Amino acid sequence: MMKSITIITLTATLLTGCTYYQPAPVVYSSSTTASKFDRSWSAAMGALSDQGVRISVQNRGAGIIQGNRNGVEVSANIRTQADGSVRVQFDTSGDPALINNITSSYNRRMGR
Repeated sequence: MMKSITIITLTATLLTGCTYYQPAPVVYSSSTTASKFDRSWSAAMGALSDQGVRISVQNRGAGIIQGNRNGVEVSANIRTQADGSVRVQFDTSGDPALINNITSSYNRRMGR
């Protein structure tokens, strides 16, 4: 009987010495949308530069980049969509080969 009481007391004493730590609260950042836009903006700027487009307008807030190469006007529109994805569209007043080259440069910069 005494042995049982000693074991119970010892077990209770050991259990009270255990500490339970709650996990740290997780903070979710909404910067992923911003970073997607930043990454797309930088890739679009770089793609235009890669293809020799001289940038004349940069309006990050509106998501517009404009420039020209040898008299051919080029624009890039970067938009964050409702689902958080980013849409990038390149347009030109002519020379479809230039748009293809810009798109290839953009995809390469985005790791695609």
